[in-house]
Amino acid sequence: MIEDLERQGLIKRLPLDRKKVDDAMALARRDIDTARTLLSTDCDWAYNIAYNAVLQAGRALMFAKGYRPDGANQHISVVKFAGLFLGEGDVLIFDRMRRKQHSSVYDAVGVISAAEAEFAVSAAEALVQKVAMLLG
Repeated sequence: MIEDLERQGLIKRLPLDRKKVDDAMALARRDIDTARTLLSTDCDWAYNIAYNAVLQAGRALMFAKGYRPDGANQHISVVKFAGLFLGEGDVLIFDRMRRKQHSSVYDAVGVISAAEAEFAVSAAEALVQKVAMLLG
């Protein structure tokens, strides 16, 4: 529940600002396009940018509900908040993308296969669309 996330210090109330919602969704859509473009040249970055699209859509959902991530692990906060509104399978994909993205940015080059990158971009497109539907 939202109250649990607040008590845990993962989220904080934020006055509703439609511009923040719209800006985050614009970033998500931009990142989908960029990730799709990079699929043929750089699987690692296509994956990372697809993840960022989902992250931005999750932030848009938070902003629309009057919250923002708080604390040290803000990506986890967004995943947990999104879990209150998206299906279990969607949240599982989001969290797996978060974990894999972290290792491809900080641990090693070439850890993302072409199939993983394509899946990530397709999943990001679907998740961004689901959030857009939730936002109306």
